[in-house]
Amino acid sequence: MNNIVAIVGRPNVGKSTLFNRLIGMKKAIVDEKSGVTRDRHYGKSEWNGVSFHVIDTGGYVVNSEDIFEGEIKKQVLFAIEESDIILFIVDVTSGITDLDDDIANLLRKTRKKVILVVNKVDNNQRRYEANEFYKLGIRDLFPISSINGSGTGELLDTLVENFTFKEEKPEDDLPKFAIVGRPNVGKSSLINSLIGEERNIVTPEAGTTRDSIFIRYRKYNHDFYLVDTAGIRKKRKVSENLEFYSVLRAIRAIESSDVCLVMIDATRGLESQDLNIINLAKKNHKGLVILVNKWDIIEKDTNSILKFEKVIKQKLEPFTDIPILFISAINKQRIYKVLEKALVVFEKRKQKISTSRLNNVLLKAIEKYSPPAARGRHIKIKYITQLPTHAPSFAFFSNFPDLIKEPYMRYLENRIRENFDFSGVPIQIFFRKK
Repeated sequence: MNNIVAIVGRPNVGKSTLFNRLIGMKKAIVDEKSGVTRDRHYGKSEWNGVSFHVIDTGGYVVNSEDIFEGEIKKQVLFAIEESDIILFIVDVTSGITDLDDDIANLLRKTRKKVILVVNKVDNNQRRYEANEFYKLGIRDLFPISSINGSGTGELLDTLVENFTFKEEKPEDDLPKFAIVGRPNVGKSSLINSLIGEERNIVTPEAGTTRDSIFIRYRKYNHDFYLVDTAGIRKKRKVSENLEFYSVLRAIRAIESSDVCLVMIDATRGLESQDLNIINLAKKNHKGLVILVNKWDIIEKDTNSILKFEKVIKQKLEPFTDIPILFISAINKQRIYKVLEKALVVFEKRKQKISTSRLNNVLLKAIEKYSPPAARGRHIKIKYITQLPTHAPSFAFFSNFPDLIKEPYMRYLENRIRENFDFSGVPIQIFFRKK
């Protein structure tokens, strides 16, 4: 399971700049798209072949420009509890402030690994001045410039060296379904309706800070695990920022699962936070089923479901091939259909298409609409095969693979979906030199 790195610090020290630099090494989990508001506060990064999640806690601080200290303290406490490693960022140009001292006091009490990042160090004089920050009592100190990238390589080397890797999934190969969604959307209600009081719970190793627990479901000829993140912990003394907290839980649950059951609230529709969670699952190549909960309290006409589906799929573009179920967790309406659909998606995610079938179908589609020429080069695709990966991935062998553009990749994905049922399953396409 990937480690979570939280970036903490007071406002205007460069948290977001460092965050953008880190996730710039690999595409951010959350894509920006015209007309859809999407947060950019969490992403996935990779260094020396090791991938990890990055959380910019500053994105969750209300009124950060006014240095709202209570909010900042809350985010630091969340980071301490929920992340694996903490990057504490300070600004060399302003020296040590009272708020820096306060944050350092909180961080020194944790057993988590804390790395002190002194930002805006872009000359020798500032490199010398960075030594002042050793007074904060944090041993690992790295002077960097997040804008130009100097010093970030050494920082990342130390970061990945300190990761620990623990496999938290049960050892058997049973399907694992994560129920994820915004706070108060009905995750606990669905689990309670499915399981009742008969819980066979598999917990992570004692002493770990992980959130996810596995509930074995053995009823009606089904046998799988539900990955539960809902209602596990009691309320903390600190008032929780539910959005931030739920994002961290969703990351944990998604990575532990094969298929994500994303619950949305019928009374609110598909919101930006729902899209973030769907994109987390998609970028981690997990199966997807969308559950529209509380459908029992919606005023309906004969076309309500079609209208609702249309709105959801418009927001999901371009990946709209996702099953959508309308349920009531409390009334147990269609909840067993949820399990059936999750199992179907699980099997679709594992399916292998023979090379002969792929080439027979897709070479005809390619002949019908060839890749557009680029830089005066005539592009040919000669051969297709499915790669031996956990989630469906296809390699298209071409004479000029680097010249094939995104729109044509979408065309090929659509042809795969038309001919082979991958509903609810993200597909990866690679172009390779033939």
